[in-house]
Amino acid sequence: MRIKIFITGGTFDKEYDERTGNLYFRDSHVREMLRRGRCKAEVDIETLMMIDSLEITDRERESIALRCRQAEEPGIVITHGTDTMELTAAYLAQQAMEKTIVLTGAMIPYKFGSSDGFFNLGSAMAFVQTLPHGVYVAMNGRYFYGDNVRKNREKGIFETIR
Repeated sequence: MRIKIFITGGTFDKEYDERTGNLYFRDSHVREMLRRGRCKAEVDIETLMMIDSLEITDRERESIALRCRQAEEPGIVITHGTDTMELTAAYLAQQAMEKTIVLTGAMIPYKFGSSDGFFNLGSAMAFVQTLPHGVYVAMNGRYFYGDNVRKNREKGIFETIR
């Protein structure tokens, strides 16, 4: 099964500028992560955007949905910032596509070395191959239905709404 990976940015791909203390985007780390994780799944990676998820609007969500509809692959992983991942997941769930779509991200940038992104990407890769059609969020070894998840900012975790 060939898997499509769409990159949208988020903490997952941020770099740290030691001079200014700012986080910024250069390139995605997904290829490196898959290589380091010895991923043998057949993947096609496409960068849709490299922005903080707080900047994602319904216009960007429609663009993501369009690319998901156009993708030949039945399984799609989307790297996304965690601040609005739940909004994009709910938006995609409303589209009712006959695909398995898994959004994932990181609370800590991959380049920091102690990031949860590496584990989350691996989990998303497993979930996209095993879950039925639908939209899901994969974080911290768990999956959540895309229309029933929220980020609990106090605890720093994702959880089921109801």
